[in-house]
Amino acid sequence: MGNSNDHDFSAAERQALYRTIYSRRDVRGQFTSEPVDVAMLSRILMAAHYAPSVGFMQPWSFIVVRAAETKQKIHALFEIAHAEATQMFEGEKRETYRNLKLQGILEAPINLCITCDKDRAGPVVLGRTHIPEMDLYSTVCAVQNLWLAARAEGLGVGWVSILDQQRLKDVLGLGPNVEPVAYLCLGHVSHFNDKPDLQKSGWRKRLAADELTHFEGLGQSANDDFATQLLEQLRLEQARVEGG
Repeated sequence: MGNSNDHDFSAAERQALYRTIYSRRDVRGQFTSEPVDVAMLSRILMAAHYAPSVGFMQPWSFIVVRAAETKQKIHALFEIAHAEATQMFEGEKRETYRNLKLQGILEAPINLCITCDKDRAGPVVLGRTHIPEMDLYSTVCAVQNLWLAARAEGLGVGWVSILDQQRLKDVLGLGPNVEPVAYLCLGHVSHFNDKPDLQKSGWRKRLAADELTHFEGLGQSANDDFATQLLEQLRLEQARVEGG
């Protein structure tokens, strides 16, 4: 009979996992020209492929983009969408938005589009019968796996979401039932910022985890010792993570 602790992680392993999560950043402007090792990229892609998926549908595909011509086409799409988005903000927000670095398409050695094939597992999928978006949610799990694996390897990842989806599909030759879920820039970086760019720029503040935690229903507050202790522990843990 196996030891009851066979599936446990050591304290060092747990610490490494949490360090990866808390130090992950959306990288935009720190990419270097150092090429990404093929073995390293394969490990990252495999981590993404081992993400959980509803009904084990595995709806994702990985499109690796390295050619300058393809990157230029995607960058042109970003420029159009970025100009459109700028007009959606008003006052100081518009100027702040205009000055934000929001992509590294041309600088990153590798661009990667993670797609969702909505027909991958057929018309009726276990677990997707009542929530049709579960294939998209599953693909996002693959994105998160890849992002954390990349951070553990010392690589930066930036998600470019300011793109017209149909135009992106046209550039990448995606069929009608294949959706681009994440267009990512990936590569070695000069450094990782201590806080997310949008937090440092003042665009948004980190919300308090205890204020986002409810009991037995949304908006329900703590009503017993367990709930009270959990909220207090969340406050302490967030202060620790934020260095407060």
